[in-house]
Amino acid sequence: MTTYTTEARGSEFTLEFRKYFKNSEGQILSAMHDIPLLSSKEPPIYNMVVEVPRWSNAKMELSTKEPLAPIKQDIKKGKLRFVNNCFPYHGYLWNYGAFPQTWEDPGHVDPRTNAKGDNDPLDVCEIGSKIAVIGEVKQVKILGGLAMIDEGETDWKIIACDVTDPLAAELNDIDDVNKLMPGLLNHTYRWFQIYKIPTGKPPSQFGLEGKFQSADFARKVAEETHQQWKRLIGGEVAGNGGLDISNTSVQGSAGLISQSEASSHLAGQLPAGPPAPLPETTKLVDFVKDL
Repeated sequence: MTTYTTEARGSEFTLEFRKYFKNSEGQILSAMHDIPLLSSKEPPIYNMVVEVPRWSNAKMELSTKEPLAPIKQDIKKGKLRFVNNCFPYHGYLWNYGAFPQTWEDPGHVDPRTNAKGDNDPLDVCEIGSKIAVIGEVKQVKILGGLAMIDEGETDWKIIACDVTDPLAAELNDIDDVNKLMPGLLNHTYRWFQIYKIPTGKPPSQFGLEGKFQSADFARKVAEETHQQWKRLIGGEVAGNGGLDISNTSVQGSAGLISQSEASSHLAGQLPAGPPAPLPETTKLVDFVKDL
């Protein structure tokens, strides 16, 4: 099994913060394009890139429009984005991240949601007991999925579990989550429904009647978005969907670059520094009325 490390640039909680990825041999990677979706095929175990550790508020994400897709903090209206604490929740309920080598094509209307993709990798909620760190690459099994509609776009949320978790052997499908972790899926739905309300947005909408789908269903979504990514990385999408497809290992890709070019890009970033202070707003709690 390949292991991965990260190399920070800039200071956390600043506009300049970035985390780049390397493999065990020290080669620079694109987190979106070079890390394989599957860690093993039988049984299917997936690589998940952790963007936001559980209970934290900073909206970290793969920067898909930058070379090598490092993790950075999302920006809205020129300001760093932190999700609000909506009572009774604090930050994210799970280790939140993305599946590499997946892409929700904004030119494709998903027939199950009647909405186009959101132009991002597939989102993952990892529900194991360990609190991850930003940039950790976890090996997970898929348990199910939820069809969220985010501002008119399909934004699948895949439920998964770290294969090393104490409950992993007993968690194999979405019904197992309800049995072994009662209430978690209900609170997951509620969190996604309300988390943008304090910023002035309406409640989130959902496809498929807001019902969590099975592991088999979610694995098919992962495979579909992997095929969409293949079209993207192969240069078959006009303008690359506005994304940067630079990578250091995908043979035949239109975005393949050398390690020398990747090193030059990292050298142009600020050196790593201590984290900046968190804003006081991350300590506040917003009460959202029943919907």
